[in-house]
Amino acid sequence: MADAAKNIGAGRDTRYARYRAIIDSVSTNGVFQVAEVKQRCHTERPAFVTRVLKEMEADGLIVRDEGDGSSSGDNIRYRWNAGRERAATEQWLDRKVFGSQIHASPEQDRPRERLLARGVESLTISDLLAVLIRSGRPGESAVAGGQRVAREFESRLQDLPHAGRAELKQISPAVEKTAYCQIMAGIELGRRVASALDAAPNTKISSTTDAVAFCRSHFRRLTTDGRQEEFHIVTLDTRNQVVDTHQITVGTLDASLVHPREVFRPAIRDAASSILLVHNHPSGDPTPSREDHAVTKRLESAGELIGIDVLDHIVLGRDRAVSIREQ
Repeated sequence: MADAAKNIGAGRDTRYARYRAIIDSVSTNGVFQVAEVKQRCHTERPAFVTRVLKEMEADGLIVRDEGDGSSSGDNIRYRWNAGRERAATEQWLDRKVFGSQIHASPEQDRPRERLLARGVESLTISDLLAVLIRSGRPGESAVAGGQRVAREFESRLQDLPHAGRAELKQISPAVEKTAYCQIMAGIELGRRVASALDAAPNTKISSTTDAVAFCRSHFRRLTTDGRQEEFHIVTLDTRNQVVDTHQITVGTLDASLVHPREVFRPAIRDAASSILLVHNHPSGDPTPSREDHAVTKRLESAGELIGIDVLDHIVLGRDRAVSIREQ
């Protein structure tokens, strides 16, 4: 394995030197012909020189000289694209030679190394995406892919969790199936960690204001990007401290579907003294419906029979939440 890795590294170094020789041979010239470049790089195969120049033209590093429309083959005249900086040439060379390998970039451009050295807080959104993409594809590194996706969602980061695999692949070829799964898993893990922090031990619900504040914070995802109605419960102990939260149903809230058995089973398992009912309105308007009131009454009656109080039912909208107890 070590020998194979060494051979791969040596191969990349050789390819880098070949590309570098061609770039350096034309970098100090204003206008140049293909034939001149081949003469300067006489130790290189002519076909390779032609291919590299065509790649540079395709990526906008060099352009055909004005008035050169009739030239072909070795007589084609090029000049440097004045709109491209030298740094762009270096980045292009790294992509061509090293392709998807983040570790081939300078250390300051490696998100993983910076994460380990300075902490995850030092990473930008594009850096975090590059770490999740992990490895790119020929012509598009993970770093470049992260930058593309970050630019696309710069002003609408809340839409990233809903981006489909095809959409992200269109933005960057580096987002293959594995990279897409890693991005979505990273987003969901972040959500769950945030929810766990919101539901930290000793969170106490002493009033309707507390209940609304907790639900808006803990179930933030439902207020920003919930596409369907979701029904959850919050279990509380004898001191009204949060024990846990549980998802009960997904879909249109219906009294016939929200069965007391499914609602109170996790409450009994948590040895809860009381529960909060919570659900969202994807429309953004939290005004309780007739069905919302019917569900609440049915579960309050069931709770009285088994000794677990239903403290309130919080309906979440986009910008506010409503307590059915106060309606």
